[in-house]
Amino acid sequence: MPPFAASLIPSVPPAVHPPRKSLNPPSLGQLPRPSLEAESISRRDAAIFFSCIIGPVLPSFVQPPPASAFSFGISGPKEWLKEQKKKSSKFLLAPVDASLNFLRSAYLLLTEREAEFSKNDLEEVQKLLVSAARDCVPQDRNSFVVFQSKTGVEVCTFQLILKNASSLLDDKDPIKLKAEAKLSDLIQSFTSLSGLTREGGVPLTTVRQRVVVALKDTITSLNNFEQGIKNCLEV
Repeated sequence: MPPFAASLIPSVPPAVHPPRKSLNPPSLGQLPRPSLEAESISRRDAAIFFSCIIGPVLPSFVQPPPASAFSFGISGPKEWLKEQKKKSSKFLLAPVDASLNFLRSAYLLLTEREAEFSKNDLEEVQKLLVSAARDCVPQDRNSFVVFQSKTGVEVCTFQLILKNASSLLDDKDPIKLKAEAKLSDLIQSFTSLSGLTREGGVPLTTVRQRVVVALKDTITSLNNFEQGIKNCLEV
């Protein structure tokens, strides 16, 4: 072929073949490193897997123990309330002490004026007994207290004292049941005593003698009730 003819024939580029894949796997050093994003995703997946699979199996290692309500040497709210009731026991029993003073004053009036005991003295004794009963005798309540009791309000002071002192005890607790029995005896004693002072058609001397005996029993019942309250409070 003449030289000028060769220049007219376009040149064909040589064929490019893709590199042949090696049959041997690349070594660890030749593996491409994952990107930071892929690495963070894989760590997140691992964390999710651990929390879903391992967490329920070992809850004591994953979850902290529940905090105690009181961590200063007190076992709980109930014990704390019990200690507070003990500290306020004198205030709670103050009405009982006042009632005892009323009963003692009535007893002195009945015994020291034995020869000169009059109807006016009996009326004074009645007032002292009403004050000592603390609205626990229905027939001795005034109109306002009667209205309160009809609306469902507890008006008997001794009953309120018992409810406060035994609020942390079970209903069937022997200590509470004994205190309730002592309260029942006390209210019955006050009721009988009030009836004796208002008994008509009986000589004044006889009334005085009967009231003195019943008054002693009422003082005893009140002392027993006070001890029942102290037992509830553990004082």
